[in-house]
Amino acid sequence: MNKHIVFFDAECPLCRTVKAVLKRLDWNNAIFWYPVQEVSDSIKERVNNYKNMYDEIYMYTKDKRVLTGFNTVRKILSLLPATMPLAFLLYLPFVKNIGDPVYRFISTRRYEWFGRVPYNKE
Repeated sequence: MNKHIVFFDAECPLCRTVKAVLKRLDWNNAIFWYPVQEVSDSIKERVNNYKNMYDEIYMYTKDKRVLTGFNTVRKILSLLPATMPLAFLLYLPFVKNIGDPVYRFISTRRYEWFGRVPYNKE
C-alpha cells in the first residue's frame, strides 16, 4: 500500500468528526483511515505492549514507521495541502513540548466531553 494508514477510534465522536474533516482535505488521497475497532486482536495485543491503541491516534507511515499522538497529528497535517502551514508551525522545536501535553489532555477527556457512540461497520 502506498498510503499512510491512520488508526482512529470510531466510537469517539471527536475522532470521527476530525477524520471526516481531514478526509475532505486529503486532496492527494494520501491517507487510509482504519477504525481501531477492526484491528485484529493479535495486532492489538502486540501494539498495546507499546501503547494502548484506544488512548492515542496511531499512524503507520509509508516508510514503515509508527507514529502516535501529537506526532501523528503533525504528520497528517503535513500531508494535506490546506494544512501544511499549520504543520510547519507544529514542527518548530519548542512546539512539541506544548503539543504532547495538550494532545494527551484532550485525548484523556474526549469521552467525558463528547461521549461515545456505537461503531457500526460501514
